Amino acid sequence: MSATLEKNGTWTSQFRYEDIYGNTKHKCKRGFATEEEADEFEDSFLRRTSGSLDMRFADFVEVYGEDMRPFIRENTWNTKEYMINDKIIPFFGKKRLRDITTQDILAWQNGILEARKRNGEPYSGTYVRTLDAQLVAIMAHAERYYGLSPNPCAKSPRIGEHEAQEMAFWSKEEYLRFSEFLSDDPVMFTSVEVLYWTGLRLGELLALTPNDIDFNRCEIHVRHSFRRIKGGKETMTPPKTEKSVRKVVMPEFLRDEIRDYIENVSGAAFNERIFKDIDSRKIRDALDAGIEATGVPRIRIHDLRHSHVSLLIDMGYSAVAIAERTGHESTDITYRYAHMMPDTQEKMAEALSGYRG
Repeated sequence: MSATLEKNGTWTSQFRYEDIYGNTKHKCKRGFATEEEADEFEDSFLRRTSGSLDMRFADFVEVYGEDMRPFIRENTWNTKEYMINDKIIPFFGKKRLRDITTQDILAWQNGILEARKRNGEPYSGTYVRTLDAQLVAIMAHAERYYGLSPNPCAKSPRIGEHEAQEMAFWSKEEYLRFSEFLSDDPVMFTSVEVLYWTGLRLGELLALTPNDIDFNRCEIHVRHSFRRIKGGKETMTPPKTEKSVRKVVMPEFLRDEIRDYIENVSGAAFNERIFKDIDSRKIRDALDAGIEATGVPRIRIHDLRHSHVSLLIDMGYSAVAIAERTGHESTDITYRYAHMMPDTQEKMAEALSGYRG
């Protein structure tokens, strides 16, 4: 090891190494409190650079990130990174990659299943499944590209649920009762109106500018999605999928509400965000207060989108038409909302009977 003691009492790690192209490089990092920390940095850096399976899991996560980030949307990677740092690295971080066993995977899974949120509730089945899938993805990457064998996830069971719990939604009557509660709060009222009557995703709503709205045609042009990431950084990205870039035609009353909101409340300039004063927390708080006051069923923000789809199904629109409006694949609409169309098969059979004569 090549750690040196500086005059200020800190240690510096300075060494040469060969990159994957055979080029000799120089690495220097200062400010370590002890010689052991400086030596540990050099050791972990060299293992990581060489792709050695003796590297710590936390170091391999950095390798995984360098390999995968160019292929993943920034928002998606930020979500993955948060889950990895918060729920996976605390357990596996200091273990050498080659030393992780199936028993370690099982112990981590049991810990996740037993963990509780701040309110005392367990994590949802879909969240548990997402965490488990992320660990599996990291280990599969180590197996596929760095020779990890055996893969400790290969024999461990998958935990969590593929599908979310049954989605909640409001009928038109329930929504109108709730929205009346918000009528004295133009910020919350208008934002929730847009979510319910258009089916926009929250990020799509928060990204809207006056430039995205054609008031003459009653159209919302969905072009971006807004999100705040760690450190409070604001980011605009393309919507979730290619089909999510779309035009959504509004009812005239909603067009008028949005125009009134821009002119008298928001004051947003042509390219400024209309709903810059709200975020997911404020909308959740408004939902909680309204639900408590009106007695309507409890739903999440995203369930306003489900409610819009349910409304369109009840009005008799096809899966293809609904998918075009909401930015889904038509097969997704058919699969996710099939339980809202209970009479479809019966109606088909009746029509075929009449057709045969």
